[in-house]
Amino acid sequence: MASDFSRTLALLRREKRISQRTAAGDLQVSQALLSHYENGLREPGLSFVVRAADYYGVSCDYLLGRSMSRDGGTALTPAPAESGEEEAAGGAALNKKLVADAACVLLDAAAKSGSQQLVDELTTYLSTAEYKLFRYLYAADKSNPSEAFRTDEDRFDALCDARMKLTELRIRCAANGGGALGLKQEKAELPDLSLAALPDDYPGRAESLLHVLQSVSDSIEEFDQTTRKKK
Repeated sequence: MASDFSRTLALLRREKRISQRTAAGDLQVSQALLSHYENGLREPGLSFVVRAADYYGVSCDYLLGRSMSRDGGTALTPAPAESGEEEAAGGAALNKKLVADAACVLLDAAAKSGSQQLVDELTTYLSTAEYKLFRYLYAADKSNPSEAFRTDEDRFDALCDARMKLTELRIRCAANGGGALGLKQEKAELPDLSLAALPDDYPGRAESLLHVLQSVSDSIEEFDQTTRKKK
């Protein structure tokens, strides 16, 4: 909890553009203690967490790193099902909504930037990932002929990986206006993608994207040795 809380606490103060001294006074703690909280040297009590959440207008879950949505909300989950098949169907429907909504937000943000190059590169990346995943599922049924695809089964995934890594570089380049990696230079102005702005700009879909971000963040954290050491 310490690393998420301290990082978020400091970020919220900077966003509010107030000094540590001012925030400490408003939160009824000494500046030294607030500094310890923001640097992860000490963990706060519950009363301070609640006070800080009210002060910055966020939920305690957001402040503690349990949710990437500032109001603490997450994407809606389906109601408990009576049978295993219904439960599986409900889970599949939810996952479909999460992934589809998240992709829509990304593509819409790219379109709003005014860069067709960025839209094209994002589309290429997502399409390549879908191709790769389909090939995995297709190959699981041994009765499906591998000859249906031009690229051999033992090479397609590595080639997709190579294509996706290049596309990742081109996406980053296009988001900054191009001018390299075969992309023409142009003006690209992405909309506000701060976690605070997303729910207002993408009502409904933003919660799905935040859910995906939180889920992936949790899943990759176990591989990040620096993150684990901070806890």
